[in-house]
Amino acid sequence: MKKILVPTDFSKPAMIATEVAAGIAKKAGAELTLLHVIEEAVGNSLNVEGQVTADSGWEEKLFTLKLIEKAKKQMAKLLENPILEGVRVNDLLRVGSPYHGMNAIITEKKVDLVVMGTAGRSDLSQMIIGSNTEKVVRTAHCPVLTLHSKPASTDFKDIVYATSMDKQEEVFSRIVRTTQKTYDSTIHLVRINTPGNFQRDVVVKKYMQDFAKKLQLKNFTINVFNDISEEEGIIYFADSINADLIAMSTHGRTGFAHVLAGSIAEDVVSHSRRPVLTYVTKHKK
Repeated sequence: MKKILVPTDFSKPAMIATEVAAGIAKKAGAELTLLHVIEEAVGNSLNVEGQVTADSGWEEKLFTLKLIEKAKKQMAKLLENPILEGVRVNDLLRVGSPYHGMNAIITEKKVDLVVMGTAGRSDLSQMIIGSNTEKVVRTAHCPVLTLHSKPASTDFKDIVYATSMDKQEEVFSRIVRTTQKTYDSTIHLVRINTPGNFQRDVVVKKYMQDFAKKLQLKNFTINVFNDISEEEGIIYFADSINADLIAMSTHGRTGFAHVLAGSIAEDVVSHSRRPVLTYVTKHKK
């Protein structure tokens, strides 16, 4: 791992992500890029009486310039934070769509890992920031580590690897093994049994043993956990062993297919209080 990206809006969740990313960068000897994307005012504006104004271009530009000035000061203050001591850091400010800005930098900088908070500046903006996080989780071509709150430990000694045992997980399994090696961790393979997708323990455990052997996993446990849904099962199993990290792949469905199928990974990212590492194994339009 050489390059880590942290999108930041300077909020508390973003600061938590920055602190965790700095620790990973120190451990891996990686370079850290802090990215802040300023949302540019576009389209028609509303005046104080709620009427659309056609001549508001200069006001929008002035507003954007003020946002840029404020962001530069916030970034300068962040760069002075002691948590970044001993880390090679780049800072970037972009204007435009946060989601597209993040995706552009991921591609441009050939990022190896994205570390993000799952909430934003306020409860009101959480819908926007959360939506951007979910989009990145669904589409990024590199692993994404999401954090809902400050983790009890960033040593990642116990990793829950929620797997569908799909052959397409081979790349992600290497990512999990690299994480395990970095932190000298134990991997807890888990398969969630639900009423609508139930298999006998003896069958599942044999399959998981073969899967672990094929992927050359070491220092692991095999677990079958019963729950109403996959996402709840993953979260509750991680709670039951006090895991430091949840790792899982996502198929990255988009558009109508995403609406129909949803995403277990995105649900876990949204509701888990523990760090979640995700990776898109297959992109579908």
